[in-house]
Amino acid sequence: MAAPQNAGPNTEAELPQYAGHYRLESCLGSGGMGVVHLARSTSGLKLAVKVVHAEFARDPEFRGRFRQEVAAARRVSGAFTAPVVDADPEAGRPWMATLFIPGPTLAEYVKRNGPMAPSQVRRLMAGLAEALRDIHRVGVVHRDLKPSNVLLAEDGPKVIDFGISRPKDSELRTETGKLIGTPPFMAPEQFRRPREVGPAADVFALGSVLVHAATGRGPFDSDSPYVVAYQVVHDEPDLTGVPEELAPIVSRCLAKEPEERPTPDELMRELRSVAASYDTQAFIPAQRTADPSGPGPGSGAEPARESGPGPASGPESGVAVSGAPARGHRPGRWPSGRRRGGRAVLVAVALGLVAGGALVSLRPSGGDDPAPKGTSARAGRAAFAGWAAEPLSGSGGMPQCAYGAGRLVCAQPGVVFALDPSDGTLLWRRPVATENVSDAPAVAGGLVQPYPDGGPRQEGLDPASGEKVWQRDFSAYGSLGHAGDMLLRTETDGTVTGVDGASGRTEWSRRIPGHAGPVFASFAGDPLAYATSVSDDGTTRVTAVDPRTGDVRWDATLSGALEPVGAHGGSVVLLATDRVTGDTTGVVRYTPRSRTTDRVTLPVPRQDVQATVHGDVVHLLASGGALEAVDLGARKRLWQLETSVPRGSAPAADDSHVYVTAPDGRLLAVDARSGALRGQTPSRLGSASGQVAGAVPEPVLADGRVYAAAPDGTVFALDARDPSSW
Repeated sequence: MAAPQNAGPNTEAELPQYAGHYRLESCLGSGGMGVVHLARSTSGLKLAVKVVHAEFARDPEFRGRFRQEVAAARRVSGAFTAPVVDADPEAGRPWMATLFIPGPTLAEYVKRNGPMAPSQVRRLMAGLAEALRDIHRVGVVHRDLKPSNVLLAEDGPKVIDFGISRPKDSELRTETGKLIGTPPFMAPEQFRRPREVGPAADVFALGSVLVHAATGRGPFDSDSPYVVAYQVVHDEPDLTGVPEELAPIVSRCLAKEPEERPTPDELMRELRSVAASYDTQAFIPAQRTADPSGPGPGSGAEPARESGPGPASGPESGVAVSGAPARGHRPGRWPSGRRRGGRAVLVAVALGLVAGGALVSLRPSGGDDPAPKGTSARAGRAAFAGWAAEPLSGSGGMPQCAYGAGRLVCAQPGVVFALDPSDGTLLWRRPVATENVSDAPAVAGGLVQPYPDGGPRQEGLDPASGEKVWQRDFSAYGSLGHAGDMLLRTETDGTVTGVDGASGRTEWSRRIPGHAGPVFASFAGDPLAYATSVSDDGTTRVTAVDPRTGDVRWDATLSGALEPVGAHGGSVVLLATDRVTGDTTGVVRYTPRSRTTDRVTLPVPRQDVQATVHGDVVHLLASGGALEAVDLGARKRLWQLETSVPRGSAPAADDSHVYVTAPDGRLLAVDARSGALRGQTPSRLGSASGQVAGAVPEPVLADGRVYAAAPDGTVFALDARDPSSW
């Protein structure tokens, strides 16, 4: 076969005849990164083959990105995308072949025919919501959804061009200060926090795409990508011309904060009830043909960076955006802005809009935005009306709470306090000498331990009054763990001291074999504490210690880098992590009685996972908002839900539901069997609307109730049995 010839970013000097064993028949379109050709397989199947320009083929970073594009495109099912037929990212000129899909792009359709009718926009929204659900389900974030990346096929819209998508397990990461995308269709977090872009960014882009489909323009309009970037972060979208019944849904998609946007599943549910005229009639677009005279990216492998959508093209790509002015307000509360189409650009961001740091203030009692009281449970059984305790004036941060000794005991910087779990009445409060609260107080030996993270001083407080029962001074350095009624203090020399939680007396002191400086994990209802050490050979030593005596009950060496997250029925459950990336790759259960190990590998590795164990089921929440359930008994994953809650709390679970706290103070309840969202509370940001919580507290379950906390300082309780009433 003929070798591909050199090429530039425009017209090819000499078109290649083959990509692999596929003969290239004609050019469908040319873009900044490559050329898309019409080809046929040996059996006669029509294909769209994307061949990378030679100048980019010599760039190792671009090759890595192209490998990522191929991997991302292969992960999705193909029902809502152009299925990958073949690819060779290592070829002299990398290429990818996908199924050829007749039909115009949304950009071409709107340019040719004008805005879509409301019924077409509804069908487009439904189709794209299904597509995003399919894409997100396998752990891929597209990051460049725009009209030119949407094909209008006969059986519904297809999403194409995964050139800048980001699988969670990709080794390719966005450089600090840079991001790639198309400004009119980028979410605010893509400018502010590019390393934390998750599935919610695609939902924002979906909202922008729908505005374009309904009006012929976007929600943010300017000839300058500098201005567009500023408007996306600051200004309200212009929804003039969007069908009235769809405008509220589109507006939610365009929320400035990721956690305020609906998930694709929520979008589909809302669309089913938005109008009686909703139907599933497919698009019947004009059939596409190869047209060498002009760009025509209507194929599965769109030529990257073709001309922008809409009647007018924006500025050329490669623009560096910096020095945009910032406003000292919360994004999302200003008059609308407008925009015209723009090409994908590489943006060096210096918008002065960094969100970070810990919460430093609370909404004072009696503020303008009191937290709503919990609602009654469904009729027919004893109802728990719920309550919301007002914030403690002068404190800061989300309260961290634990249940024990008949009290809900909570901590904030500088204070520990107890609430009556039945009605939220403040029982007592006590100042404490710590400004760093990343965990709830512990209840050990029937007393409250207000310093769960260790420190030079430890106390035992009476849960009824908050009065000090005992106090111990420890060295200034070391770690502290709680296991049952004991405190386990590890000193810097590796010595572990067991302290009785009821009296503060030392019960034992020794080293734990095989662990230089053990940090213990313990779990409710389990009598043991677990120390783990990962070796250079990729194994983990797990030692189970009796916290009352310090005796080693069992010791095992397991394959992989493991971290204990729970225990059940005499077995310990651990998360397996990749030692290079730190991503969670699977769930492991070790049973010491039989010395057997059960492993379930996650379909997609997850970042910064928090997990909880309930029976045989492990619930995991990743930093991007993916919540999933793994059944160790059945050795399979049960379900996955994209919650759009970045950096949420560790999940809590009972037989019926899984509960997660969002950084904005919302409490979500998900069906433990199906993974469907059953209820959620309003956000409770208060005066902390422009701040980011450093540690989001895990919900607390007790006696059929769920207790949670919010950034405004509120602690609230709801009926755990009836999330639909929230």
